[in-house]
Amino acid sequence: MPKFPPIDRRLFIKSTIATAAIATSAQANDTEVLRHPVYQATGLRIGEVTPTTAIVWTRLTKNTERNNDGIVFKKRGKSEEALKTPVEQIEGACPGQPGKIRLRYGIDDISFQTEWINVDEESDFIHQFPLKDLKPATQYTVVCETSVDGELHEPFVGTFRTAPKPDEAKPVRFCVMTCQGYPDRDHPDGHPIYPAMTAKDPDFISLTGDLIYYDNDAPSAMTPDLARLHWQRMFSLPRLVDTLSHTSTYWLKDDHDTLDNDSWPGQKYGELTFEQGQEIFRQQAPLGSDSYRTFRWGKDLQIWLTDGRDFRSPNKKPDGPDKTIWGAEQKAWFKRTVKESDATWKVLISPTPIVGPDRKGKNDNHANEGFTHEGNEIRKWLQQNVPDNFFVICGDRHWQYHSVDPETGVKEFSVGAASNSHAGGTPGRNPKIHRFHKVQGGFLNVMVDSKPASSEITFQLCDVDGNVAFEQRFERSRGM
Repeated sequence: MPKFPPIDRRLFIKSTIATAAIATSAQANDTEVLRHPVYQATGLRIGEVTPTTAIVWTRLTKNTERNNDGIVFKKRGKSEEALKTPVEQIEGACPGQPGKIRLRYGIDDISFQTEWINVDEESDFIHQFPLKDLKPATQYTVVCETSVDGELHEPFVGTFRTAPKPDEAKPVRFCVMTCQGYPDRDHPDGHPIYPAMTAKDPDFISLTGDLIYYDNDAPSAMTPDLARLHWQRMFSLPRLVDTLSHTSTYWLKDDHDTLDNDSWPGQKYGELTFEQGQEIFRQQAPLGSDSYRTFRWGKDLQIWLTDGRDFRSPNKKPDGPDKTIWGAEQKAWFKRTVKESDATWKVLISPTPIVGPDRKGKNDNHANEGFTHEGNEIRKWLQQNVPDNFFVICGDRHWQYHSVDPETGVKEFSVGAASNSHAGGTPGRNPKIHRFHKVQGGFLNVMVDSKPASSEITFQLCDVDGNVAFEQRFERSRGM
């Protein structure tokens, strides 16, 4: 059994102190004393962080922890038994309950609070709190309080960091992950990459699609209720709760966490429609109004997050100028904002590959023949406009690689699956394209370091325990 990195105890101590302070404050301001357990089995999620804003995802649950002793289904596909079984009786379920949620937050002390918000079944007992007027490059503590029928519960405590101002040259650390199967988590408490990423002390983590598998993990999510079950059981795993409650995050969807394999708008999977899948993802992830967006982290780093599902053409459509994954509006936005950016390093985080190569028979991304026209367009545009300081980080593929496109020089890092048992599927190493290639689970760790006259960016492909398997560093003068 491998040894997993310890949880950052500084965060634990800070959270404990904050909890005690909030309990005292609440007793002073409310008639009820906080003496009931925490009813937030799915934790907190903090997303879309900028220098001054963030979104905090919260959920009120019926029980204090997930249903660890529920019914386990092993057969995928349509199951009458699964459809007839009450969802809360299934292993990992975290049913919600109606009540109220309030958020308190601050830096050294918890000096801000929101109004109480009612949550019910219509919202899946979720509320996303938009925070504003935050201080840049600052660590915040957030304390989520819940109440049912006038009884206050113990609060759930989390932390996150805001981004530096765009003109500040500060170091940045972040991790990128993808493709986590529920039966392939390799540890009952959740995938080993989560404590491994926490040990890197990232400023943020990007979760890059296929975060759950509606079609591959039993019971198949052929109804909206079963789709929400997939979110409950995955994101109530202790390791995931701990990590995601203590870092800033950015979320992207792909096919398996929208509907099913290689899906596009207008399709159905059992009773679940593509449009319902889009709505559920937006409900379960801390997101703003746009599915594609860009964020600045100081003078040296800007990231772009593209959406590969909402605007795509059917995969079976003949390739040509009208066949698209990004859609005309997103593509124009991407080109415009990349050209406008003066960041030292520009990084695209994509749910699917731009360079690849992918295995034969696939027809779902810009590295496949089915989307050759748009793939060539994007790669050639990058060559002509940002040849030296642009990088692609992609999810979707279950093996790790660093590729350089031989025709355009576009550089891509594939982060690999979230566990070793989920890794595989590669067409093999291509020496003309690959600078690194390995079939293993893990994640990507990226470090941006600022110097007076230059800036460095380092990409580390890590295994599931956080050990560095491959490292590539780039340096750029500030005069360039």
